[in-house]
Amino acid sequence: LRYQHFSINWTLAAEYGSSDNAEHFPYLYAYSPLHNIRQGTKYPPTFITAGDHDDRLPSLHSYKFAATLQHAQAGDAPVLIRIDTRSGHGAGRPVSKEIEIATDALAFIHKALGMD
Repeated sequence: LRYQHFSINWTLAAEYGSSDNAEHFPYLYAYSPLHNIRQGTKYPPTFITAGDHDDRLPSLHSYKFAATLQHAQAGDAPVLIRIDTRSGHGAGRPVSKEIEIATDALAFIHKALGMD
């Protein structure tokens, strides 16, 4: 909810709202993925990716989301996180990193669907 305090995200507050504004807070809270995780829910297999140098979505948000989801998970489906090092929001990422991320994502899907 405090996204506007990290990196360059203060520039997004005019469009998305700010949790510092009492009028905006309930709206941000209502659609926050983190704050909609419910303890004791059987979540599906989840694969979260982020870049450690992302200036629009700092990886701390991904770590917090993954940890909260893992803690709430009532089923046995995995909740994994993959942090790409020396990588930003996606644009300008070298083809080799795109291949690595796609390979890991496809391997996760393959395993989650029980494919041989």
